[in-house]
Amino acid sequence: MLCLAAAGLVVSLPVVDFTLAWEHTIERIEWQEDYRLTPEGLVLTEARIQGNGAGMEPGEGTVLEGGWWRWRPDRPPLPQLVLARSGVGEWRICWAGEGCRALDSLIQAEGPMTLAVCG
Repeated sequence: MLCLAAAGLVVSLPVVDFTLAWEHTIERIEWQEDYRLTPEGLVLTEARIQGNGAGMEPGEGTVLEGGWWRWRPDRPPLPQLVLARSGVGEWRICWAGEGCRALDSLIQAEGPMTLAVCG
């Protein structure tokens, strides 16, 4: 289970794999990251962007496929992800059987949101 937390509120989602998606607020370029939940934490399995711009350079081993620059980051599992919510852009979470939903529709609270394996 994935736990989303913000301002003392917690929502759990019955997922093992999910995609975090957003649009860069300046460049207006879509970015997506695929994660898998493991006992060690959140594992980033693939990242994709539809272009590049300020602070949005594709990673090592990038391949252009279907209009997306794709790569597999080599990073250790993350205990959590903390997402800033500035009110300018919108984070979306996508998972099998549900499609994509705005994170703000799942927890309506101010401030940063934390994503972590429920424990």
